[in-house]
Amino acid sequence: MDTTPSTPVTHDDHDEEGKTTTEEKAAPAPTGTAAPSDAPEDAVPDSSDEDSPEPDPYDEAEAAASTGAGTGAAAVVSAGLGVVSLCGAWTGRVAAERETLIGQIQTSSGGSAAQQISEIYGDAWHTTAFVNGLFALLALLVGVFVLLRPAFGTPSAQPQPGWIRSVARAGIALGTLGVLISLGMYFDLFLAMPSAG
Repeated sequence: MDTTPSTPVTHDDHDEEGKTTTEEKAAPAPTGTAAPSDAPEDAVPDSSDEDSPEPDPYDEAEAAASTGAGTGAAAVVSAGLGVVSLCGAWTGRVAAERETLIGQIQTSSGGSAAQQISEIYGDAWHTTAFVNGLFALLALLVGVFVLLRPAFGTPSAQPQPGWIRSVARAGIALGTLGVLISLGMYFDLFLAMPSAG
């Protein structure tokens, strides 16, 4: 028979265990750990929205204004070239006078009346038509470029202003009319060359 005395559990041991358990329950959470939040997940701010850069409206407006200024200037140039092709340019007048001088030099030693008409009058007339036709063709090409410009390059957030399209169409119309008139002048469709007889 085992007569080893068992260690009796005293009242003090129960008090220490109870105190330890009470202290563990009452101990505050460590400083480094975050307390659980009762807020819903939707209320948590999304940091990705804050990091994404927002487009600057001033930069977009400045880029649109610079693009509109360039195409607007080109449209005005197209209309101006069309008017010059119809009214005549000083370059065409100078070229015609040069051809007249050359014709006078070539026929100074003598020549028939038909040759004098062709060298002095005809060449100057055709040179004027050629120069005016070049201005009309330039007006036509620039106007077409202005109308087709939004289809190429980086797309713009704002559409092309209406006045730019209107002026470009006017340049195209004037250029087309100038080309037709120049062709008629060059090939003597409107007015025939004077005859010697």
